[in-house]
Amino acid sequence: MYGSDQAGMVCAYAFARGGPGRAVDFNEAAALLLAPPGERAEFLWLHFSLANAASGRWLREHTQLPDTFFETQDSASTRLEVTDDALTGVLNDVQFFAAEASAASTMTLHVTPGLLVTARTTALRAIDRLRASVRAGEVFASPADLLAHLLRDQADVLVAIVRDATSQVDAIEDHILSHRRGSRQQLGVIRRVLVRLQRLLAPEPAALFRLLNKPPAWLTESDLAELRNSAEELTAAVTDSVALGERVRLLQEELTVILSERTNETLFILTVVTVLALPLTIIPGLFGMNVGGVPFADRPGGFWIVVFLVAAIVGLGAALVVRLRDRR
Repeated sequence: MYGSDQAGMVCAYAFARGGPGRAVDFNEAAALLLAPPGERAEFLWLHFSLANAASGRWLREHTQLPDTFFETQDSASTRLEVTDDALTGVLNDVQFFAAEASAASTMTLHVTPGLLVTARTTALRAIDRLRASVRAGEVFASPADLLAHLLRDQADVLVAIVRDATSQVDAIEDHILSHRRGSRQQLGVIRRVLVRLQRLLAPEPAALFRLLNKPPAWLTESDLAELRNSAEELTAAVTDSVALGERVRLLQEELTVILSERTNETLFILTVVTVLALPLTIIPGLFGMNVGGVPFADRPGGFWIVVFLVAAIVGLGAALVVRLRDRR
């Protein structure tokens, strides 16, 4: 029962038309659900934890949710569809408690003119933001308005993640430009987070726009406008994440080029050292052989002649190396 009551309910609110929501328990929610949808003075938002096995039993007993609602609980793909003149679907959201910013989980929802039911397995950020807005006294006109707010909260969560990633990328880019160094590993982590979030959240605006093309009859013009604005905000957030991912990819390529240049410079230095050291090893080796006929062995200045020859050959090699470097 951690995080939920004995019915599996995390929270429940009843909203009077034009007024803020008030918290209700599962008993009061069950009593309110007994009234026909058209006769309810308030509409409800019920949020359940699927980690509690009692949630499925309570929902089947007190609500008239379609079978597709329970079938989508095991689905990770984003969907929004009209089922029996109600909205049923699966959305992906970022987990509230997670080791990685890209950790996400699914949330199922069902929307009718007088009821919004959401269910999740782990705590989610967008749902927590919506719950905080309700507790703060924000006024909602309908369950569709709650759904639109939830989608905007999803966009805000994604924008916050992108903003944090952008600050990290800015710092890495400044470091690359100033010191020609950077953290490829950190860039890889940021890009992986962005790609995962794009894969999970990018299908949602498209699914919502498809829904808005053929909406249920009970959705008002204001509801449609709110949902359309939410879809546009989520689309803009996904677009920003895609642009940042492309920027990270370009920085990774820049670091790869820098690493390649440094490797080439190191190999060049090693080649230069090898070329300059070659006469210092071959010529002394030849003159150091204990055999007859060694040049300058009988001359008093033979040692300095050999030193001059070695220095001349090394100088010639150094001149060739400098010339090759200038050509590069």
